[in-house]
Amino acid sequence: MDYKGVEILLVEDNPHDAELTLRALKKHNMANKVYVVKDGEEALDFLYGTGQHIGQSLENMKVILLDLKLPKVSGVEVLERLKGDEKTREIPVVVLTSSHEDQDIKKCYRLGVNSYVVKPVEFDAFARTVAEMGFYWLLVNKPSH
Repeated sequence: MDYKGVEILLVEDNPHDAELTLRALKKHNMANKVYVVKDGEEALDFLYGTGQHIGQSLENMKVILLDLKLPKVSGVEVLERLKGDEKTREIPVVVLTSSHEDQDIKKCYRLGVNSYVVKPVEFDAFARTVAEMGFYWLLVNKPSH
């Protein structure tokens, strides 16, 4: 598999939310740069080039959209690993979750998340939020690398 064009990693176990996110990005011509994984373990394999993602490079990675409630390895554990590792620390991570829990928000910011976004329930609001995030992280934000 060729990962060269991947700029966004979407870590989302809910197929409905993943599809809505991709539709919103596609509407704004950003979906061709997205790779989707369904659990925290696969996210770590992708980011570290292990398991089924051997040989994968992070050279074009601009942002990780990370759900918190994931099977195998939680989103918080993924975030903790990414921000604790010099190799991945500078990749922007946006938590995109349904959790309004104050403790989740505080913990994610303590670990170094770049942004915490609660998924809107209504599709149009969800699509608008995802499109704005994609626009910001792909076109507006200037990464350090």
